[in-house]
Amino acid sequence: MIKMNRFVSLGVFLIIGIVASAIALRSAEHLSIHAGKHAEKAVYYCPMHPNYTSDRPGNCPICNMTLVKRERKEESGSMPGMSMPEGSTVVPGSAPKVFTVAQLMAMKPGEICLLHKCKMGQCMLAMTPEFARLGKCPHCGEDLGVIVKEALPQGYAQVQLGAEKQQVIGVKTALVQKMGLAKTIRVSGRIAYDPELYQAEEEYLQAAQAFEKAGTADPEIKEQAAKLVDSAKIKLRLLGLSDSIVQEIEKAGKPDRSLLYSDAGGKVWLYAPIYEYEMPFVHVGDTVEVEVPAVSDQKFHGILRALDSVVDPVTRSIRVRAQLENPDGILKPEMYVNVMLQTNLGEQIAVPEEAVFATGEKNIVFVVKENNVFEPREVGLGAKADRFYQIKSGLQEGEKVVTSGNFLIDSESRLKSALEGAGSSGGGEHSHG
Repeated sequence: MIKMNRFVSLGVFLIIGIVASAIALRSAEHLSIHAGKHAEKAVYYCPMHPNYTSDRPGNCPICNMTLVKRERKEESGSMPGMSMPEGSTVVPGSAPKVFTVAQLMAMKPGEICLLHKCKMGQCMLAMTPEFARLGKCPHCGEDLGVIVKEALPQGYAQVQLGAEKQQVIGVKTALVQKMGLAKTIRVSGRIAYDPELYQAEEEYLQAAQAFEKAGTADPEIKEQAAKLVDSAKIKLRLLGLSDSIVQEIEKAGKPDRSLLYSDAGGKVWLYAPIYEYEMPFVHVGDTVEVEVPAVSDQKFHGILRALDSVVDPVTRSIRVRAQLENPDGILKPEMYVNVMLQTNLGEQIAVPEEAVFATGEKNIVFVVKENNVFEPREVGLGAKADRFYQIKSGLQEGEKVVTSGNFLIDSESRLKSALEGAGSSGGGEHSHG
């Protein structure tokens, strides 16, 4: 009887121990779940730069915006403001998708389209090639403009700046517009004093006269005379004369004495160097304007007549030759003058020179988009005409570009791109304590 009571007591203690252990285990699990929920909730992110997260409140190091606590419904879904509208329909074979900023930046052109002019408002969804070709809204079936997402320059990201921050950094903008451009080249020149060219012209005329006299002579003598004419003409070309100027010398029958001295009411020659990269903008027939430091408030005008045939290997320049009117005989040989060459480039798409941010490897402009978003865009440049750059590629007429504050926007764009790259390379979001 005593042994039986001991067994009963032992069994009761065992049952009590099992029940207590189960209760303790359940309590621990309950506490663990609550702790996990608490840990999950204790994540803060930047609304402007969602890839930046932190485990404590504070400000975003990129834009200084106050961090927001991430709720569970945001973790299972997408970025705020990136969800599809209710009742959305899509093209057969495609499904509505919601993308993070990093996913959007990684997409290739054609994988995402921004749809505008839709009765349902602006929407963002994956597009099939067929639907993109039709250009119909997936919500209401209306025709709309399809804007294909363009790849951003490597190392850059879109940035969003509020009105207050734009004012702080002094952001100014201008429209991309088509305008008449005129390329102006300013150089120093001199009034020609060229005895060598004068002598070469004399030799050419003598050779031409000898060839005419050899018309009835022995064929061998006539051939030698023709060779002398060719040799003298080549020398004139090497000294910078064009064929039309040589013909004028032939017609005059005497060398140009303005190469030695100037007369009142006559003409003088102007020599001026331009760099070889400026050659595409200079043409025979362009107008030339000259100012003389020794004579104030008076300008002289002329026509560009020829360009030298050989580039100077030391200065990497080429000499242009223009003929100027000298009504009062003021212009004298070897006089230094200031020269302005102007070429009309016609109607071109252009932006102010301040809009172009040159990195050394590429030329970047920042395009102002909706909701104060600044998009970096690589552009192809043409001629620089006064304070404007001709745009060959990368921009369209009517877009708005930044002309002041580019440096700070460029720095923020690069920083954001670096942070996003660091976050995606680690297999998850970039997090700071």
